Amino acid sequence: MGISDYFKPVSSWSAEEVRTFLNEKGPEKYNLVDVRQPKEYGQSHLPGAQLIPLGELANRVKELDPNKPTIAY
Repeated sequence: MGISDYFKPVSSWSAEEVRTFLNEKGPEKYNLVDVRQPKEYGQSHLPGAQLIPLGELANRVKELDPNKPTIAY
């Protein structure tokens, strides 16, 4: 299974669309991934976000549940 199996093509969402989705679903219903660097994550991140820096994503993609939608920012 490759990285593309975890991320299905979707259109980009606005911040408001993501906010609505997160408010309507419980955190157990999606993967929320912060792809920034640890220093940026430490300064501020969305509650429940999992830090996986973009450069590590290919090697760590198995940490994500492929049966849940994934929101990466």
